[in-house]
Amino acid sequence: MRFTKSQASSKLLFTFILLLFHQVSQAQINELSGKLGSKPSEAQIQSGIKEALEKATDLTVDRLSVENGFLQNPDIKILFPPEARKVESTLRKIGLGNVADDVITSLNRAAEDAAKEAKPIFTDAIKSMTLKDVQQILLGEQNAATNYFQKTTSDSLAVKFSPKIDQSLSKTDATKIWESAMENYNKLPFVKPVETDLTKYVTDKAIEGLFVEIAKEEVEIREKIGARTSPLLQSVFGYAEQEKIKDPKK
Repeated sequence: MRFTKSQASSKLLFTFILLLFHQVSQAQINELSGKLGSKPSEAQIQSGIKEALEKATDLTVDRLSVENGFLQNPDIKILFPPEARKVESTLRKIGLGNVADDVITSLNRAAEDAAKEAKPIFTDAIKSMTLKDVQQILLGEQNAATNYFQKTTSDSLAVKFSPKIDQSLSKTDATKIWESAMENYNKLPFVKPVETDLTKYVTDKAIEGLFVEIAKEEVEIREKIGARTSPLLQSVFGYAEQEKIKDPKK
């Protein structure tokens, strides 16, 4: 039986594809299977979740603990406390806008200085996770990991951050600048004096900022395949995606 040139070319192409397919290693097949959502083992799920959380927290702390990590991030930039917004407005109106700017810069510098203290606290929280914690995070809401950190680390972060921020506020002259700003404001007629625990305020805002940024990293890993930078992350979160497609309530 004779083949036309077109048929012969098609046969050669089909043969080449078959040969190519047989050269694909079992490891590559397993990796592809993981990306498509095959069920990883419990040990793989635990390792994958812990790897994802280490990645998210490390990236966040590294990003926020450098100069301008807070100050130039509009989502977490620390401003005047709500009860002192009138103070800022008044200072700017009477030509002391530079004092208000110095206050804001100093508050953010203190938060940036303290942020580096968070890494060991997050590491301990990750190490102490149970299998139940891991499963709830994997198949939970988009911010399930962030909620876990808020629940397990907020108190420890406050204890660690508070003295560091107090020290930083003094080191950057924020305390002096703040006291000067309040003094100038409180001298004005017909104003209600403002008293704020500056260390507590900056501590709370610094911790809040950390969780805002961790939540962003969590969404990246859950939603973007490109953010899953290892075969393990691809396998675990690929499986999670498939489970949520089967049961959208998960």
